[in-house]
Amino acid sequence: MKRVFADPNYWIAITNRQDNLHLAAMTARKNIGQSIIITTDEVMVEYLNFFSKHGSMIRTTTLTLIQKIRKDPNTRVLPQTRDSFDSGMELFEARKDKQYSLTDCISMQLMWRDKIEDILTDDHHFAQEGFKLLIK
Repeated sequence: MKRVFADPNYWIAITNRQDNLHLAAMTARKNIGQSIIITTDEVMVEYLNFFSKHGSMIRTTTLTLIQKIRKDPNTRVLPQTRDSFDSGMELFEARKDKQYSLTDCISMQLMWRDKIEDILTDDHHFAQEGFKLLIK
């Protein structure tokens, strides 16, 4: 089964109907069919951080959604490890000329390691590294 990576932009867009990427993210999800979605604890942290300032109801909703994501048989949330952090730091240091976040660097390293080419995002940083953006 095909594997695709999902970054915070995707999770935020599918959760927030007012997000300008909501329809594009929903279309991308439909277009990948029965693919396995790969994401990480670091991505989930960014997702929760994004909604942290939106009040207790939204915080509760996003926590519930994280639990659904983690239980979804077609989604794999990979744990944060010292190795993933260190690997991300290596790329972060190597790309001083870029504005990549540490989470992006961790994600890119994982994608290269696991030979995942497609990503549910519109983040041009991934395109700069040769990945195929699925949200347009």
